[in-house]
Amino acid sequence: MGSESGRVKRGEQSRISQWLRRRPKAAPEDPGKEREALLVAVAAAGLPVAPAAHPAGYRCSCDRIGCPTPARHPVSFAWQTQSTTDRAQIERWARNQPQANFITATGMVHDVLDVPLEAGRSALERLLAAGVEVGPVAESGGTGDQARMLFFTATRGTPEDEDEWWPCELDCHPETMDEHPGLRWHCRGSYVLLPPAALPGDFAVTWVRDVRHALPDPLTLLETLTDACARYAGTAEQTPSAVAWPLGR
Repeated sequence: MGSESGRVKRGEQSRISQWLRRRPKAAPEDPGKEREALLVAVAAAGLPVAPAAHPAGYRCSCDRIGCPTPARHPVSFAWQTQSTTDRAQIERWARNQPQANFITATGMVHDVLDVPLEAGRSALERLLAAGVEVGPVAESGGTGDQARMLFFTATRGTPEDEDEWWPCELDCHPETMDEHPGLRWHCRGSYVLLPPAALPGDFAVTWVRDVRHALPDPLTLLETLTDACARYAGTAEQTPSAVAWPLGR
């Protein structure tokens, strides 16, 4: 009886082992699906999206020889009108351009306060400790001043007195961050790369806090961010290199 029982148990274990070997393994996460879901979530939050270039080795996927901002710029010169929150269009772009990065056009629904990564991390820690409502935040990798932190905020819209917010047409754009290491305010006519984005040199743009967080008024973050940038720049005074006016008109 004992030997029979032993044979039955061994038989059952053998069948279970065979079943486990035959059972299909859980499919690994599809990075394309994850990327698409993140882009759709951004659009659902009201942030307009458009395709951007992507890395081709250490170069850019665009045709420009010696592109100064590889994988950091929109594909089309018409990116402002092309930007959309239409889910079907974004899904088509994501599926038809599996390597593409994406930008979001600022100044329509949201602005972005763009600061050096070290200053941004310090400011984020201070803001959260103070109980300030901080919205979505992303990190953009890179070397030196290319490493940035992006604070997504509600847009300031169009003030009655435009000189208050747009005193001049700046000669700096998202691709000239090396010349403006301090805080840069992306509003009308500007854009930032959206997570997830790949950059040359195995760098990336990733969410620290995603779009499930509500967009705050930029003024609630501004003092802490400018102070962090001043400290980063090695001075307690706000200077043109520490604070840049909003980008775009």
